[in-house]
Amino acid sequence: MSSSKKPNSAQLDRSNPEVLQRMLSNHLIYTEGKSVATATERDWFEASAHAVRDQMIEKHLKTTEACVDQDPKRLYYLSLEFLIGRTLSNAALNMGLEPALRDSLKALGHDLEEVEETEIDAALGNGGLGRLAACFLDSMATLDLPGQGYGIRYEYGMFNQRIKNGQQVERPDNWLRFGNPWEFQRPERMYPVKFFGRVVQFSDGDGGIEHHWVDSDTVMAMAYDVPIPGYNTGTVNNLRLWAAKAAREFNLESFNAGDYLSAVQDKNISESLSKVLYPNDSSAVGKELRLRQEYFFVSASIQDILYHFLQKHSDWNQLPEKVAIQLNDTHPAVGVAELMYQLIDVHGLKWDHAWGLVTKIFAYTNHTLMPEALETWAVEKFERVLPRHLEIIYEINHRFLAQVNHLFPGDTELLSRVSIINESHGRRVRMAHLAVVGSHTVNGVAAIHSGLLQTTLFADFHRIYPEKFINVTNGITPRRWLNQCNHNLAQLISSRIGNGFVRNLDQLKGLIPHAEDAEFRKQFRAVKQENKARLAEYIKEKVGITVDINSMFDVQIKRIHEYKRQLLNVLHVITLYNRIRSGNAHTITPRTIIFAGKAAPGYKLAKMIIRLINDVASIVNEDPAVHGLLKVVFLPNYDVSSAEKLFPASDLSEQISTAGTEASGTGNMKMALNGALTIGTLDGANVEILEEVGDNNIFIFGLTTPQVADLRTKGYSAWDHYYGNEELRQVLDMIGNGFFSVEEPDRYRQIFDNLTHHGDHYLLLADYASYISTQDKVSLLYQDKEEWTRRAILNVANMGKFSSDRTIMEYADNVWNVKSLKQS
Repeated sequence: MSSSKKPNSAQLDRSNPEVLQRMLSNHLIYTEGKSVATATERDWFEASAHAVRDQMIEKHLKTTEACVDQDPKRLYYLSLEFLIGRTLSNAALNMGLEPALRDSLKALGHDLEEVEETEIDAALGNGGLGRLAACFLDSMATLDLPGQGYGIRYEYGMFNQRIKNGQQVERPDNWLRFGNPWEFQRPERMYPVKFFGRVVQFSDGDGGIEHHWVDSDTVMAMAYDVPIPGYNTGTVNNLRLWAAKAAREFNLESFNAGDYLSAVQDKNISESLSKVLYPNDSSAVGKELRLRQEYFFVSASIQDILYHFLQKHSDWNQLPEKVAIQLNDTHPAVGVAELMYQLIDVHGLKWDHAWGLVTKIFAYTNHTLMPEALETWAVEKFERVLPRHLEIIYEINHRFLAQVNHLFPGDTELLSRVSIINESHGRRVRMAHLAVVGSHTVNGVAAIHSGLLQTTLFADFHRIYPEKFINVTNGITPRRWLNQCNHNLAQLISSRIGNGFVRNLDQLKGLIPHAEDAEFRKQFRAVKQENKARLAEYIKEKVGITVDINSMFDVQIKRIHEYKRQLLNVLHVITLYNRIRSGNAHTITPRTIIFAGKAAPGYKLAKMIIRLINDVASIVNEDPAVHGLLKVVFLPNYDVSSAEKLFPASDLSEQISTAGTEASGTGNMKMALNGALTIGTLDGANVEILEEVGDNNIFIFGLTTPQVADLRTKGYSAWDHYYGNEELRQVLDMIGNGFFSVEEPDRYRQIFDNLTHHGDHYLLLADYASYISTQDKVSLLYQDKEEWTRRAILNVANMGKFSSDRTIMEYADNVWNVKSLKQS
């Protein structure tokens, strides 16, 4: 830690660069053990992080004291992912330290942006689910809500994506190799988590039965705390992450006998639980590790929640008055069974009493409409890993089905559909069903998504529990996704309407009149060009491609998946390429089409799509006939830091999933907030973005959700579109016949077959003509710089609804019943 020379909070003036400069110098010497002469840029980052952390932890301790004194109901957010990205710039801005930190570093001969670039992204998430959780933590703290996140301290992220010969290559994402200055290890907060073993039953002496989980293996969960600062407030909340530790660290007997591998075997096996985010679950071993990961962090979290409750309370009936738990998707759904286990087996409550408490505590957010994405576990595997919890789930299911049978007597098909145990095609535990049955509220994350949950995926449950289902549309934090990542635009906006929008995004409505101001449009374009120039430098550095910042930056950045339809975008790329080659270049608006995203290691077709994008890019970018009218870029290893460069530079936001498949999306919100126009289907939050910005300021194409359902019901022929559209047929033939893979002509035959012979499940060909026609309209409008800019400004101005602050207030009022802390 730093020396006694470090100024204390009474001496500290956060706006005084001289004070902060002294703190930086002291941390450099006493925390990093470096002199100015020997310090690296990484050392200056560490010193800066510790100086900012000092002030965060002071507020964090005061927040903790306020929670102890006021004893409010607290929200605990359980999520397998928290994609928080870099912390220094976000924390400095939220804490009001950014100007002083910038000036202090400058006085010491360093640039804040260069120091910030040395920070490694925290690899605690993969995509939208984890980034949403991070936005929610920011909003909870900003709104002074007593809340805490719970997750896993992954030693390695999902993977570090590299592109070699056009193909995705996965490498370990060792984000902790330099340590993490933002975390506090809490070895005193450690809980045992049990696996395997068996259950024995005993009479409790009152005619009941006690269950004892015995002969189990135990892994210890150790807490690491990361402070989460709110914006311009005294609240700093906590993200608690669990690391797996062996119950027995080292077998000295084996070591002394010369069996060095056995000496550490238990430790290595135990600690594998928190090694990697989303281990490849294409194997039985990978599936089991995934289940154990989920239970590991859920069990530790619930034990921790109960520990804190029992510090001040002895009446279990107060538990729902003091505790709200939100399940972020199905990953933590085993928490329903775990809380029952803790209350019944550990703390001795009777079943009815415990279940009455559980169903008042949990709420469940669903993030997917696709049944195949909802977690289920083979009963045999679940019983082997968590034998007592399977018994509890059986009992929950038995009582639930008895209730349903009373409501709908004799409807055996309904009972089969809603059962937590799926009896068809091998018995499986349906985790989404467990979450619905065990929660008092179930929400979707966009209006269309929530409606579809009630009419399709959970229609039966909606009949049984109509009062449970609500909508809470997702949101994004304007602190990270405007004030931080697009600071020049934030300053431009502030010059016209003040900076109140950072806490109240609805204030952006004040920009609407400025869309008609030619000078403001000019300044808005200048900011966009600066952002594009910054991204162009980044692209050149990362992949060696030079792009024209005067071209339209057409961007699709998201997880690679068939339903997100990166392939439809590729069809458009090839269509443009063919038009240029055929001599129609005069009709083409110059474009740079940018892709980024990871494919799950076991998802072969998604990885094939990445390779196709890179093969198409190789041909298009090297063809002299293109004359710079078209460039294609795949940026590897998409993460929060690269997103912070991509969103501000985007002109066109590609949100083109098949209608009825995307729950919400948040990339669509981030791009629009940063001045991009959207081309998209009426899917997810696109529907609500359309309502907010108006149909003149967004490009909507393709089938609607009812039309998709109707087409699939009546029968869909992909071949009709193949033979009925000459441009489409040419594009597909080029893919299928090896135009982009001459050394291996059949490389993409599977893609061709999926889109034709195998029925085109996600209806790319059905939407192709509408997509291409709408893209032509996009090109025409982009040629009118003034009108394009006017519409871009109106997109920014109408993004107020999509603040995560609004989302969190809806949860707090309508789901959690959690109130803001009183700040002194």
